[in-house]
Amino acid sequence: MVMRRSALRRVGLALALFVLAGFAHADEPQPRSEAAAPAGQKGGRGGGAQNAAQTPSSTAEAHRLPPDSTTKQTLDLPGRTLSFTATAGSIRVFDGKGEPLADIAVTSYELDGADRATRPVTFLFNGGPGASSAWLQFGAAGPWRLPLDGEALSPSASPEVKPNAETWLDFTDLVFVDPVSTGYSRFVASGEDARKSFYSVDGDVNSIALVIRRWLERHERLTSPKYVAGESYGGIRGPKVVRQLQLQHGVGVRGLILVSPLLDFREFTGTSLLQYVATLPSYVAVAREAKGPVKRADLADVEAYARGEFLADLVKGEADKEATNRLADKVAELTGIDQAVSRRLAGRFDVGEFRREFDRKNGKVTGRYDASVRGFDPYPDSSSSRFGDPSGDALQAPLTSAAVDVLSRKLNWRPDGSYEVLNGAVEGHWDFGRGINPPQSVSELRQILATDAKLNVLVAHGLFDLATPYFGTKRVLDQLPAFATQRVKFVVYPGGHMFYSRDGSRQALRSEVEALIRE
Repeated sequence: MVMRRSALRRVGLALALFVLAGFAHADEPQPRSEAAAPAGQKGGRGGGAQNAAQTPSSTAEAHRLPPDSTTKQTLDLPGRTLSFTATAGSIRVFDGKGEPLADIAVTSYELDGADRATRPVTFLFNGGPGASSAWLQFGAAGPWRLPLDGEALSPSASPEVKPNAETWLDFTDLVFVDPVSTGYSRFVASGEDARKSFYSVDGDVNSIALVIRRWLERHERLTSPKYVAGESYGGIRGPKVVRQLQLQHGVGVRGLILVSPLLDFREFTGTSLLQYVATLPSYVAVAREAKGPVKRADLADVEAYARGEFLADLVKGEADKEATNRLADKVAELTGIDQAVSRRLAGRFDVGEFRREFDRKNGKVTGRYDASVRGFDPYPDSSSSRFGDPSGDALQAPLTSAAVDVLSRKLNWRPDGSYEVLNGAVEGHWDFGRGINPPQSVSELRQILATDAKLNVLVAHGLFDLATPYFGTKRVLDQLPAFATQRVKFVVYPGGHMFYSRDGSRQALRSEVEALIRE
C-alpha cells in the first residue's frame, strides 16, 4: 500500500547525526556491567519510587515479542504439494550503545529438502510508510491467499485464506518483513529519539537492511542467491535497501522486484505539471475499462498524446486560452467527464477531482488504489470532498483478521497487542526529506545497477492505479542510461495498486518473477 500524500518535513541536525550513526546490530546486545545497572529494576526488592523505576533492559523485556515459532507445513496445490518450514518471530534491533530499540516481526517460509547454499531467498516488504507486509504475503506471494476481489470485498467479508496456487515458494524461499509499528513490530525503547530513528527515510532503510543481514546469518543463508521485493513506498525503500546491503552489510542482491512503486516524490508535490501527465493514461484506462477489458497496448494513443501535445499545451499555461481549451476538451473526450467541468479545471484533474467527477452523476466515487472500483459518495451533495477509498478501505478488516488468524492458528505465534495492517500514525510522524529535496530512489537505482552488472530489476504496475500511476514510473525509467535500461523490465497489468487481486494479473506477475529468479 502506498503513502497518503504528506507534507515534507525538514530534518534537524540532531536527527541527521542520529540516523547517520545507524543501528549497531540486531539480536546480540553489547554486554553491560551489573554495577552500571540502576537499582529498582522490575521485580526487585526495593520499595516506593525506587521500585517503580525501570532500566532500559527491563522496559524492553516488558515489550518483547514472544519467542519465535517454527512449524512444519504442507500445501496442496494443483499439480504439486509443497512441504515447507514456517517461522514466525522477530529480530531485535539495538542502538550503538547496546540498548534495545525495537523488535521487527519477520515471517519466513523455507522449502524443505532444498540446498540452502543455492536456494534463492526473497525479502518482501510493503510501503505506506506504515503498511505491514500482509498485502504482498496474503495477496500475491505467500503460501496462503485472501481473495481481494475489488467491489465484491467488504469489511464484513470472510477473512478465510486458501492455498495460493500462485505462491512464489516453488522457486524462492520467502521472508516477509514488517517495519516497526506495522504488523506486530514494535518499539521496546521509550522516548522520542527511538521513534525518530525509525520514522525517517534513512533510518527506515538502515533498520530493514540490518534485519535482512541478521536473518541471513541466523538461518545460515549468506551464500544463497538473494532478492528484494517492495511495493508502493517500497519503491523508495527497495533501491536504497539494496544499496545499503551492498555497501554496509557485505550482501549482494541478484534482483530487485518493485510492485506499484513510487520512485520519486518530486513529480507529485507542489505545482509540478508532470503529475497531470503521469495520471492521464490511467484516467483514460478507467474510462475505457467501463466499456470492456483494457490492456496497456490499448492506451498507446493516450501515452503519445500525454507526452506530446498534452504536455506542450500544459506548458503554455492558462494564459494561452486556445491551448487550455484544446487540452480541456481533449481530456473531456478521453475520460467522458463533462466538458464544462473539464474547462473549469483547465483539464488539470488532480486525483481527488477525477475520482469524484468521473461518475458523479450516479453519486459514486472511484477508488484511489483501483479506480476501476466505484463506491457511493457518502456526501454526494456536499461542495467538499469527504469520501474514503472504496478500493482500499474495504480490505483492511478482512486482511487484518486473516493475518492474525494465520499467525496464531497456522504458525502458532501469538503476540499481545494489535496487529497493524496499515498504521496511519507512522506516516503522520514520518520525516520524508532533507530540506527542500523530497525523497527519491532513482539515484540509488542507478548506483546499484552500475555497481553490479548481474543485478536485474522487474517493475510491475496496474493500469488503474491512481496512487502510483504507471506512466509516472515509465517516464522515470526512460531517463535511465542505456546500460541500466537493458536490465530493467517494465510490465503493466489490468488492475489497480494491488493488481494481483485479479487472477490473470497475479499469474502473469508470478511468471515474470520466476523468470527473473531462474535467470
